[in-house]
Amino acid sequence: MANTKWKTQREAFIESLSYLEGRKKGHITSIKTPWESFNKASTDGLEWHSTTVIGARPATGKTLIKDLLVTGAFQLNPLSNFRVLDFQFEMMGKTAAIREYAKHLGTSYKYLCSADGTLSDADFERCKAYAKEKLKFPIDIVEDPCNMIEFREIIEEYMFEHSSLNEDSKRIYKNTIITLDHSLLLKKGPGEKDKFETLYVLGETLTALKRKYPIAFIILSQLNRDIDSPKRNEDGEYGNYILESDIFGADALLQHADLLVGLNRPGKQKIQYYGPDRFIIDRDQTILAMHFLKCRNGEPGISFFRTAFDKMTMHAIDAPPKQERRLRI
Repeated sequence: MANTKWKTQREAFIESLSYLEGRKKGHITSIKTPWESFNKASTDGLEWHSTTVIGARPATGKTLIKDLLVTGAFQLNPLSNFRVLDFQFEMMGKTAAIREYAKHLGTSYKYLCSADGTLSDADFERCKAYAKEKLKFPIDIVEDPCNMIEFREIIEEYMFEHSSLNEDSKRIYKNTIITLDHSLLLKKGPGEKDKFETLYVLGETLTALKRKYPIAFIILSQLNRDIDSPKRNEDGEYGNYILESDIFGADALLQHADLLVGLNRPGKQKIQYYGPDRFIIDRDQTILAMHFLKCRNGEPGISFFRTAFDKMTMHAIDAPPKQERRLRI
């Protein structure tokens, strides 16, 4: 009987050289994202067989970033052949589509819904034209919340449905970006006593699936309540920054993540000088700080962005200036 429990070191090195050669020749590429800092923190973009976890408070921008990552994946990687499976538990696919119209038209969600002036015929036609173009992209949506058994079954079925057999009768799976918005909305499965246990199962499932299939997971998560303690929102405190331990279920997800990102809007917490570096935020709620907490193939750091949530946009900006420190005499 052939061994299936281990492989020789020789096989691992042959696989590694084949992978390096594929990347060297451009046959294997990562998925570029809209932000250079994000690409640098990862392997020049979202790498297949990887998991990215993005944690933030509610209404901080994690769903917007997920949407921009998916939209940018198709716009910035036109030669790449992949699909997207989007587990949208927080909002309906209809709502996500309207958010995309808002970004494309540079207008607000409320306006498109005729809640801030009546949507013009011309803008409605622009929405229709955008939808026609977007339908060319192979994106599928799962709206109904499920437990971990169902989550895995859906992915296994999806990967099989979009696979094929090569001339050697080996099954070839389609590269797929899979997003989950967000992890806390997964239902508890049989034998899982609480959400923490569900997240442990999630982490193990993500690792098993990304090893088996060419998947790039993007998982959205909430933060622990400690992030809102008054001390952490005082100007110039190290606790202003998002930390690994702030990610809800960090112990369950951290070891399985290849890239762990924490998002913060310091101005929303009335912070004027952000963190021990004392970046001058001046309580500006449009500034978003993206903390790269764990980068398996990159360097941790902080990047800053300007957001316009009413128009569903986000642009990279230079780091804000730091408050000058006066020496006491």
